This record gives sequence, structure tokens and C-alpha cells, in this order.
Amino acid sequence: MIFLLSYVIYQQVFAKENATEIWNSFLQNLTFDNIHWLLLTILFIPLNWAFETWKWQVLVKNFESLSFWKCYKAILVGITFSLFTPNRIGEYGGRILLVKPENNWKGVIATLVGSFSQLLVLLSFGIIGLLFFIYFFINLDQWIWLSIFCVGVFFTFLMLFCFYNIDLVIPIVKRIPFAHKLKPFVKHVKVLKNYSPSILSSALLYSFLRYSTYTFQYFFMLQFFGIKVPIIEGLAGIATIFLLQTSIPLPPIWDLFARGQIALEIWGFFSENEIGILASTFTLWTLNLIIPALIGTVFIIKINVIQSLGYEKNNDKKNNV
Repeated sequence: MIFLLSYVIYQQVFAKENATEIWNSFLQNLTFDNIHWLLLTILFIPLNWAFETWKWQVLVKNFESLSFWKCYKAILVGITFSLFTPNRIGEYGGRILLVKPENNWKGVIATLVGSFSQLLVLLSFGIIGLLFFIYFFINLDQWIWLSIFCVGVFFTFLMLFCFYNIDLVIPIVKRIPFAHKLKPFVKHVKVLKNYSPSILSSALLYSFLRYSTYTFQYFFMLQFFGIKVPIIEGLAGIATIFLLQTSIPLPPIWDLFARGQIALEIWGFFSENEIGILASTFTLWTLNLIIPALIGTVFIIKINVIQSLGYEKNNDKKNNV
């Protein structure tokens, strides 16, 4: 796993043409007057994943009592697996290795609900950021902007309503023509029925705290690389980038360069320093994903995967028959 991860990182990051320029930009900005931005970003790394850990711990406590540290290890293992899968689906498989085999599917459900809450926060703030950005930086007709605003607000409240009232939504969805095509989606969102409003609210709170942490990390990196963006415009731009990234179903390894292009479009309104913009995106991605993923591989090595998935136990029973 370590060799595979290292090879993919090398091919997708260090073997690229602008890798040397990004590294030189990093060294150039690594000055005494500037280093506090980098230190703040690094200090926020464990906090970022701690919020994700607390969220998952809240969601799994109904069926298994896990310590914070064990949940943290599950999160790191999930990050490692997620680097090789679209939309970070590998998180599901990685995290369940740290729960009891009989709770594997429940662990998947907990992860699904956590992802849903994170997506809800991301889309809500993303729509706000996009509207702000369009209003001040893109010349659009006022009625088009107002239409986007109305659709965005409606969509956000609809998602919140679904999140807390899934029992009311599913019967309505089933009455829609061609509803049979929505069965896979309905099957997944039904899991929300297993959680009380207080637990769902806790998940949303931790999702918001994690979103805020990652947002400020991004802003710190922009400042570190000399992309001087005012904080309000910066937060709006970051929210817009997160929203646009969500629509790209790529593994994080490949997604890095797609998000780099999006970042160039957004921050191009404030700076012509393309290498600095790419370096901000690259460094944040490296700190928040690659480093935790490498740590996660250490835990994977120590895990008996066959036993964690329950196959070893089943084979023992067969042998005893």
C-alpha cells in the first residue's frame, strides 16, 4: 500500500512539469515574516480531521462505542483508501475496518450520513459564495442573478427539510412519475431514519466546523503564497471553488489538477501569480490529504483486513462444521 501510494503521488504530483516551479515558490515564500501562515495551516490539520472524527463518533455510538483515538485511526485509514476512488468512496471501506465485523454495514451508513451532512454544508455555503462572487465580479443581468438566488435558497431549504424529515419525503418521491429510477437514491437516504434530530444536528455542527477549518486553511495558504485576497471576497471565492469541485466525480489524486484549473479562474480576478495560486491548492491538498494518508497506511499494515471484514470468522465456522 505504501509503495502504491508513493508511486501514484510521484506520478501525479512530483512528475508534473510545474512541480519544480511550485516547490521554488514554496521556498521563496518560506520567510520569517511569512511563515506564520504556514504554521497556522499545519496547526489546523489535526483539528480538521478531529471534527470529522467527532462527527463519525457521534454517528456510530448508537451501535458501537468507540474511543476518539480509534475513530481517528478509522478516519485516517479511510483517507488512504479514498485517494484511489471517485468521490472518495474508499472512505467507506477504510473506516469499517476499525469497527466490529457485524457492524460493517452500520459503519457504512454512519459514513454516508456524515458525508450527506458535509455535502449539505458545502452546498449551502457554496451557493452563497457563488452568488456573492457572481454579483461583484461577473457581469450578469440582475434577473439572472435573482433567479439563481431563488433557486439556490429553495434548493438549500429543500435539502435541509429532507435531511430532517426523510420519513415525509420518501412517500412523496414514490408518487413522482418514473420514481422507480430513483430507487437507488431513496434506498440510501432512508438511513437518515435511524438518527434522531439531535444527532443529525450534531453531525451538521461538526460538518460546519470542519468546513470552516478547511476554509481558513485555504485562506492562510493564499496569504502565504502572496495571493492577497480580502477576507470576505476570499471566503466567497473559496466557497465557490468548493461548490464547483463537488460536481467533478474524480478521485482526489486526479482531482488536484482539475481543482487547480478552477482556482486559477477564481483567483485570477485578484492576482496574475498562477504558480502561487496552484501552489496554494497543491500545498493545502498535500497537507490535508497526503500526510494523513501516509499515516493511515501505518494503521492499515497493523489491521487484519480479512478478520475486520468478518471472513476469517465465517471460514472458521465452516471448518468446524
